Amino acid sequence: MAGIRALIDGTVAGTRRLIALYDPRTMRQRGWLWTSGVLGATLVVAMLVLSSYWSREPDPLAVRELPQRYLAAGLEPVTGSYTTATLIGLVETLLDKPGGYLSNDVMPPSVWMDNMPNWEFGVLVQARDLARALRNDMSRSQSQSVENRDLAVAEPQLNFNSDSWIFPATEGEYRKAVKALRNYLNDLSRDSSQRTQFYARADNLRDWLAIVEKRLGSLSQRLSASVGQERLNTDLAGDPDAAQSTRVPEQMAVKTPWLEIDDVFYEARGTTWALVQILHAIEIDFARVLNKKNALVSLRQIVRELEAAQQPVFSPVVLNGRGFGLVTNYSLVMSSYISRANAALIDLRDLLQQG
Repeated sequence: MAGIRALIDGTVAGTRRLIALYDPRTMRQRGWLWTSGVLGATLVVAMLVLSSYWSREPDPLAVRELPQRYLAAGLEPVTGSYTTATLIGLVETLLDKPGGYLSNDVMPPSVWMDNMPNWEFGVLVQARDLARALRNDMSRSQSQSVENRDLAVAEPQLNFNSDSWIFPATEGEYRKAVKALRNYLNDLSRDSSQRTQFYARADNLRDWLAIVEKRLGSLSQRLSASVGQERLNTDLAGDPDAAQSTRVPEQMAVKTPWLEIDDVFYEARGTTWALVQILHAIEIDFARVLNKKNALVSLRQIVRELEAAQQPVFSPVVLNGRGFGLVTNYSLVMSSYISRANAALIDLRDLLQQG
């Protein structure tokens, strides 16, 4: 009897489970779960595709065509037009590339992305440095001359907070800088605006190159720290009477945190991309100075090294092997290109200083 009862109970339980499986309410619930799963998976795939597209680095600018794009009808490029137009092109690239300006986004997928925002920051730093050089040096004949009113607007606007989402948004402030730069660019070509000038002198170029030299030197050191280094303190080397605020160890360990290695790498990519565009413009606007100093080939060598740093990245992650290990180290390769470009830049500054 016990065996028969167990058989009957098992049959009843199986029947109930079968009925529950095909119950309309259960089927609707399973349908919603299946639909939700499909929609969720589709959304994840779409965000991955979108973030991959937005992470593509922009193509180089057509530097020789930029002035005509921004000049008003009837105006022709003059000395300084290419450098100014390239600065405008850099800022507009940040704002109008696929995905737009991502550094201040607070919504997915851009809020999860960090490579492109770091690339943007590298470009932005070079745009800020060039805007400062335009305002303080290239547009002024001497230290006592009056600064250009449009550049006095553009330079601080480009130094606005790079990650402000709203009230005000970063994009709006940078577009104000673009508007002021376009006014300056057009005034350069107008005979009626004689107080708006661009002075392509060797000393102005040297002052800007000195800023670039420090930027590249810092980047090279940060990239090299990806594998960790024991560095000697050379802060006061060469001056026995020099002093500093606080004491520091004679030897210190320097290593980039693992999560920041790709940040530094893509900031360097943005920096070198921007410098290539600017140097192409410098070659045009400062052609007479460079030819007179026989320094044109030195500038082109800098460009060649920086362009080599723009080679495609085929790995989905920034590889960080040891210096002589089995796996390559992207940061050290980038540091090598930047160091060689910086060495050529120092030589160029020396040539420009010579009579």
